[in-house]
Amino acid sequence: MTHSGKRTALMIASVGTMIDSFNRDNIRLLSGLGYEVHVAANFVEGNPSISRMEKFRQELEQQGVNSFHIPMPRNPYKFGRIITSYKMVKKLVEEHQYDIVHCHSPVGGVVARLACRKARKNGTKVLYTAHGFHFFKGASKTAWLVYYPIEKMCSYFTDVLITINQEDHQRAAGLHAKRNVYIPGVGVNTEEFRKIEINTAKKRAQLGIAEGDFLFISVGELSHRKNHETAIRALAKIEDSTCKYLIAGTGPLDSQLKQLVDKLGLKERVIFAGYRSDIKELLHASNAFVFPSIQEGLPVALMEAMAVGLPVVCSRIRGNVDLVEDGQGGYLYTPMDVDGFAEGMKKLVHNELSSMGMVNMELMEKFDIRTVNTEMEKIYRSVATN
Repeated sequence: MTHSGKRTALMIASVGTMIDSFNRDNIRLLSGLGYEVHVAANFVEGNPSISRMEKFRQELEQQGVNSFHIPMPRNPYKFGRIITSYKMVKKLVEEHQYDIVHCHSPVGGVVARLACRKARKNGTKVLYTAHGFHFFKGASKTAWLVYYPIEKMCSYFTDVLITINQEDHQRAAGLHAKRNVYIPGVGVNTEEFRKIEINTAKKRAQLGIAEGDFLFISVGELSHRKNHETAIRALAKIEDSTCKYLIAGTGPLDSQLKQLVDKLGLKERVIFAGYRSDIKELLHASNAFVFPSIQEGLPVALMEAMAVGLPVVCSRIRGNVDLVEDGQGGYLYTPMDVDGFAEGMKKLVHNELSSMGMVNMELMEKFDIRTVNTEMEKIYRSVATN
C-alpha cells in the first residue's frame, strides 16, 4: 500500500450481527498480526437486538477497533440504499487505504468488492467469505438468475473467495477469484460449549419443562428460511404431551407461528423463548435438536447443538449434509417433509441417544474454532506477503 505506518484492515458486512457472531476471532487474528482493524456494517436495521449492537460497538472501541455505521440493507432490491452504502464504503476505503478488506454477506460482499476496485490496483487485498451462496442445488430460478451473475461479476474483484461448505467450494471453482479456499465453517468453541456447568433441572423449571419431559430445541430466526413450521406440524403428529418444543429466536413470523401453535392445540407443548443470551444453557437442558431450515451455508446453531452432544433431526440441504450423516448423528429429511420429521423425532424420543450424541461431539472437533482460526491466520498471512 501507499500509506505509511501501521497496516490497516476493514471487516465489513451488511449487518453488525454478522460480525458480532462470526468475526470476533478474525478481528483478534488481524490485530495480533499487527493490523489496525476497522469494522463497517448496518448497526441499526436488520439486527435482532439494537441494544446488543450498541454494546458491541462499545466493546470494539475498548479493543481499539473503530466502527462505522453504513445503512446497508439486507434486501438486494433496495437500490437507493445500496448506492448510498457503496459511496460511503468507497470513501472509507479511499481515506484509510486498507491493506485488507474482508467482506461478508451477499449485499455487504457486493458493495465492498465494487467499492474496492480502484483500491485493489493500489495493493488492497479483498477477501470474501461466502456464508452460503444464494444459488445452490434446489434453489429457485430467480435465485440463480439474480445472484449467480452478480457473484460471477464480483468474483473478478476478489483476491480470496472463502467457502465454508463443500457444495459452495465446488461451485466457486467455476468463478473468477484469484484464489478459492475452503475452511470448515466459522468455527465453534467446542470446549466452551461442553464445559459449562448448569443446573438443568432449574433451567427446565424456569421454562416450565418437567424433569420427565422430552425437550426438542430449535435456535434461529422466526423466518420462512428457518422453516419452524415443519417442526411444529411434526410435533402435532407426536401424541405424547411430555414431548415439548422450545424455539429460541425472534423474527417476522412470530405471530404467524404462534397462531399455528394455537390452531394445532400445542400451546402447552411449544415454548417461544424469544431472543436469548443463554443458548449454551438451553442446549444442555434439552434432549435433542430440530433444524428444518430451507437454506444454510454451514449452520452454527446446528454445530453448537452437536458440540454439546445433542442428536438432531434436520433438513437434507447444503451445509447440513456436511455435518450430519443420516442414522449416525441424527436423521435427515427434506425440509417440508412433516411426516419424516415426525418419524425422526419419534425415533429420538424412544431410542438411546448417547451414541448419536457422541458421534456429533467427535465430529465437531474438525469444525472447532482453533482449526478454523489456524486456517484463517494462514490466509491473512498469505495475502500480507503477496
